[in-house]
Amino acid sequence: MGELSGDARAFDFTPSKAGMAKFGVNSGVISVAMPLSPKQRRDFARRRQNWFEELLPEGNQYDYMLAQGGIRQGDTLAFLARYGRDVAGALQIWNPEDPTEPHTPSLRPVGLSEIRALLEDPIGAPLANDGLAGKSSLGGVQPKAVLVRTREGWAQGLGGYPTTHIVKPQLGGNRATVIFDEEYGARVARRLGLADFGVEIEYFDGLAALVIERFDRGEEGRVHQEDLSQALGAKGNQKYQTIGGVVSLRRVAETLDRYAAKEDLKRFARMVVLAVGLGNLDMHTKNIGLLHSAAGEVTLAPAYDVVPQAHLSLDGELALAVNRKYRHVDVTVQDLVTEISGWGLSNAEHLVNKFLADMQSALEAEEPMAGAFVDLKAQTLGFVANLRAGLTVAGK
Repeated sequence: MGELSGDARAFDFTPSKAGMAKFGVNSGVISVAMPLSPKQRRDFARRRQNWFEELLPEGNQYDYMLAQGGIRQGDTLAFLARYGRDVAGALQIWNPEDPTEPHTPSLRPVGLSEIRALLEDPIGAPLANDGLAGKSSLGGVQPKAVLVRTREGWAQGLGGYPTTHIVKPQLGGNRATVIFDEEYGARVARRLGLADFGVEIEYFDGLAALVIERFDRGEEGRVHQEDLSQALGAKGNQKYQTIGGVVSLRRVAETLDRYAAKEDLKRFARMVVLAVGLGNLDMHTKNIGLLHSAAGEVTLAPAYDVVPQAHLSLDGELALAVNRKYRHVDVTVQDLVTEISGWGLSNAEHLVNKFLADMQSALEAEEPMAGAFVDLKAQTLGFVANLRAGLTVAGK
């Protein structure tokens, strides 16, 4: 497909002739922001570099993986050479000068007690990577493991074997409800037709965890995807609109309007209404994705990381403003209609009102699990009822 070359501070991606011959010159099969061009635009070099940097985890996960791999901070090429065999999407990245390459992917079965130990040791086993043969990287801050579910049970992926599931352990303190809240949000999203992958609570030797089926994996292996931070050139915390002003709902919508079908733009509108109605304040651009087919088709990824969290937020701000409003409690149905109309979608008012009605029915039909925020159903139903009544989310 291509080659990454340069050093830690300045590297670039050069597509291969074989890749261009297979997928076509100027194909966006990897990214809408990084076409396979024989002459790369120099002014987009930093964006291409950022695209690969955004494959890396954040926060402590990143630090732990640096320590595990003996890599110095900021050396993205070394990091991807070590962990790039199993990343978000379909790419596989490795160092062709490494005499141990190509690795033969394999599985190492793990039992429930061993999985619990891996989840409880993010320093020694970040993402549940094996110390020597683990080759997985995944974005995000929250502690998690990436594992393979087989007919026989669970396994670690070694040598770049494509992991199939993300496992998030229950956190402590006031965040103990988060995995149960996310399970509820995912169930509501599925009922509304915005997601189609499995999400469930499982117990690993007594430790509760959220088990999420990866939407970028399928029966035939990897499915390529990129998040909207990669597509829009946002770095790190620029995934939040208030940091740098690089991203916005409008910019996401413009990307979908340019590269995907109109129905995907409508589906994104429904995702925005869902986020406001549920109090999912963290729908930032790393939690919105694009799927890429080998034929070059671009589609909006299913809704993921749908977490009702208004009860946990200190500032109550949305990651991406709705009609220039950041405070979740200040948003009205008219703000949603104005925002979505501004993308060029006709009948935005009908779309919003119809989806809010559908959302109320879905919330009434689904019950949060024991362990979720005790007032989760009542709170989210209240948000939706307030919006449908023409009030703010807070009922004013």
